[in-house]
Order: sequence, then C-alpha cells, then structure tokens
Amino acid sequence: MQLLLVEDDATMQATLQRSLARRGMAVTALADGRAALAEWRAHPPDAVVLDLTLPGLDGLQVLQQARAGGLRTPVLLLTARGTVGDRVLGLNAGADDYLPKPFDLDELEARLRALLRRSGGDAADDKQASNALVMGALRYEKESGAIYLHDAPMDLTPRELALLRTLLAQPGRAVAKERLYELVFPGQSEVQYEAIEVVVYRVRKKLAGTGVALMTLRGLGYLLKPETGNSP
Repeated sequence: MQLLLVEDDATMQATLQRSLARRGMAVTALADGRAALAEWRAHPPDAVVLDLTLPGLDGLQVLQQARAGGLRTPVLLLTARGTVGDRVLGLNAGADDYLPKPFDLDELEARLRALLRRSGGDAADDKQASNALVMGALRYEKESGAIYLHDAPMDLTPRELALLRTLLAQPGRAVAKERLYELVFPGQSEVQYEAIEVVVYRVRKKLAGTGVALMTLRGLGYLLKPETGNSP
C-alpha cells in the first residue's frame, strides 16, 4: 500500500511512519498542508491519512482542494478534536472515515484496508492502474503489497521488500535515492545514507533472470523497467 501520511506532530509522524512501514506499507510522511497537497497531486497514493490541524493549509482545506481537483483517493482523518461538528465537516468535505486520537495501530491499519476495499475503483482511477502490476516474471499485488516471482512469493528481506515495492509502484519512473532511503530505513537516522546502495545491490542480484532491470540514473535515482535484449 502506498500511503501519504500528513501529520505535523514530529513524534507521532515518526512513530506512525515506522509502525506502518513495518506492516508492509510504503509511507510518504509530510507535516505541511501545502506540501501534502502538491505531493498528492504529483504522486496519487492508495490512501491518505490526514490530520486536521496542519500549518499552511489545515487538513480540511487540503481535503476540500483535493476533492475539488478531482482527486478521489480514500482519506482517513486523524483528529484530536472531540466535537461531532468537526467530524461532520470532514466527512462532508469528502473524507471517507475518521479516527480520533489516541487510537490503536491495529485499528488504523484495519480501517485503511477497509477503505481500499470499499473505494478500490476510485483509487485505481486516481493511479490509472489496476490492482496488480506485472513486469517480466514479477507480479506486484498493490492492495496486499505482496510480490510474486513466477506465482510464488519472492524471497526478500523487509528492506528489500520496501525498496522493490516503492520502485514497482512507479514503473519506468526514477525514484530519488533520498526518498528510497526514507522508505527503506524509516526513522533510522543512525543508519548511514550509503546503506541504501547495499539494499539496491542485493535486490538487483535477486532480479537476475526475471526480465526486470533495476537501473541507476545518475542524479535522478533508481527505476525499474522491463529488460529488452541484454541486461543493463
């Protein structure tokens, strides 16, 4: 699952990003409303977790502008506001569900997956893609996050899985090294930046013979593409 998390509390953002990544989700985390709206438009995710209280644009304004612009991605609101009126405003603005703080991570995950099941058609329209992506001998099930090689689950470590999921979600498009580092090592600032190159190397070896090439584009990042002729 490709998830956009918009939360301005640094501690909660880091905790959620780390916990959701461990549950198999590729999380892009932002703290500013305007930046979140720009990211949403540029790279529509499978779902958005949106806090109501944000700098720049607040969560309600972000949601209203996204819906006005035709973005139909499922949205789960996070709010510490206890009044029914705030929740009604959010739902009327286009939110699909809400979860008051504090909440349980298991419930958050369950609600997100339920949103995807109920809103699968709209999410697919936003991403202009089907639920499954096939490239070479690989099949990536977007809803579950599973990756198969010749119809068998691919043997990957959690970090390799996070990297490959991110690249498969944007086939043929370069993903910046910095973004990959954030998704593969969420909240792990003690890990050296160059460690992402080790994970790329291991994934590239495991892709040998699959018909899929992991390419390095100097200054741009990494991308996946089907092999044609000799491997790059």
